[in-house]
Parts: sequence; structure tokens; C-alpha cells
Amino acid sequence: MERLQNLVRTVRTPEFDGITFHEVLAKSALNRVPPVARVPFNWTVNPYRGCSHACTYCFARHTHTYLDLDSGADFDSQIVVKINVAEVLARELRRPSWSHEPVALGTNTDPYQRAEGRYRLMPGIITALAESGTPFSILTKGTLARRDLPLLARAGERVGVSMAVSIALADEAIHEALEPGAPTPRARLGLVRAIADAGLPCSVLVAPVLPMITDSNDDLDRILTQVAKAGAARATVFALHLRPGAREWFLRYLATHHPQLVDAYAELYCRGAYVPRSYSADLARRAAVLLRRHRLDGSREARTSGAAPHAAARPVALVDQPSLL
Repeated sequence: MERLQNLVRTVRTPEFDGITFHEVLAKSALNRVPPVARVPFNWTVNPYRGCSHACTYCFARHTHTYLDLDSGADFDSQIVVKINVAEVLARELRRPSWSHEPVALGTNTDPYQRAEGRYRLMPGIITALAESGTPFSILTKGTLARRDLPLLARAGERVGVSMAVSIALADEAIHEALEPGAPTPRARLGLVRAIADAGLPCSVLVAPVLPMITDSNDDLDRILTQVAKAGAARATVFALHLRPGAREWFLRYLATHHPQLVDAYAELYCRGAYVPRSYSADLARRAAVLLRRHRLDGSREARTSGAAPHAAARPVALVDQPSLL
């Protein structure tokens, strides 16, 4: 923890059993995305580092190693909280040089993970963005986002606001093993409905699709049917990618729950973090048919203003550098 700068205090509480919060003072809130990332936004805000959703496949796991913490259990339970992030963000947005480009939240770790119930950082962030005239988007698995829907709807009257909910699969048993700290798929589908009912455009990220586990046409049709019924305007589908940090932990999950697939995965991901182009092209082709069938290809998408869409085909781990803490 020597690289954890500006630490105010470390907190453990009974209501968050097993989780340690490291409260820090952020020097900056807006993070510039490097052009090499090739994502459709230039700025992000990440109020937390680490995530209690504990998703085995999370591509942001490696970012914890910059703090001398491990990408496994520490990522799930050692949560860094930027307690002054809303105030710092409001100050940065008042700068004459700020050009009001769209800002994305949820690109690294979830802003509506359990910690948000304690620290309530998002209302201040949303208010700062809306009052400055800055459009923004949020990607989350956290049903705690329901709390802020009235605030988000009011913000949407001033700036472009778009919401996306990540729902990788419909199978509750797989969810329990793969995403043990995250809300259930059913709960997240309820969040999609609540967002749509609040009058905000809502997309769903059906990802990661797990090769040979959740990638059949029946699997995809099942989750997309539920997503459409929940009222989503659009969905995006892409396959699991295994970056360092996530790779080790997902392969451990695979050896426990699907040992017969270990060799097949070793071959599929032998060249790096991504599936071969032949696999991704086949998945995209099959998904496109289902997306059109369920009208999740954007054909019924409500008109939106300038909020930033989240990366679709190949997300990139956007790292808060230690110097930004």
C-alpha cells in the first residue's frame, strides 16, 4: 500500500463484512483517455478503485497492482474511495479551458458498487456534470443506481445523459459463481426497466459472452429476449477477453466449474487476451440476427443528445494512474 497516495484513513465496518475502505483525497477527477484506447469518449471519472462485485472476468483487475495490491482478493475487498471527487470535479469543470466533452463513468470500476451506498459520491458527480453543461454516460451493474434516477432524469433535461447496464448472462447459477458480489441478472433487468420508466435511454451490455458456456444461439436469445422485455433501447454483444490479472482468476474459475474446457480455452486464447477474429466474427454475425429480431439494434432507440456511448466491440481497461489519486 506504499503507492496509495493522500490516504486519509482506512475503514472497516460490520455492515460491509470482509471489505476494507481506503479513503483518499483525489488530486484530480477527470481522466484523459489516451488516443490508443480507441474508445468513443475522451474523458472518464472513476470515484472508486477496486470493486466488490467480484466479477471473476473483470478486465480492470490489473489496475490494483499499481497500488501494490493483488488483482484477485484485494481487488474485490480493498476498495479505494476518492472521498472528495465531486468537489474536485466541480472545480475542474469550471475551468475556462473545459470544452464540455462527454464524460463516461463506469469504464474502470462500477460507480454504483456497494461502497456507493455508504459514500454517496455519485449525486455530487452528477450534479457537477449537469450544472456545468457536460453530457455524460454511466455503465453499471449496481441496482443502487435506482436511488439516483430522479436526479439523473433532471440532469437529462439539461445535458445528454445515457445509461447502460451490464448483464452478461441469464443463468443464475453461473452468475453466482462468476459474479458473486454483483446484483442478480433479474435485479439488473429490473434496473433496466426502472431506467426506461424514468425516461432515460438505456442500453445493455451483454458481455462478456463466455465461449462454449454462454455463447449458443439459445443462450443469446434467452438473455436478449429478457433485455428487450425490460425495455432496453439497444444491446451490444461481445466475447470474453482475458487480460493479465483477470486471466488468472477466470482460468481458476474454469478449472473448478468447467474443467473439460480448460484445454479448449488455452487454445482459443493462445495468442493473447482476445478470441480469434474468426470467433468474434461468427459471434457478431449470430448476435446481429438476434439483435434485429428483438429490435435491440438501435431501430427503436429513443433520440438522445450528446452523451457518450460506451465502447462496444473491444473495451479497454482505462487506468487511473497512481498520480491521479
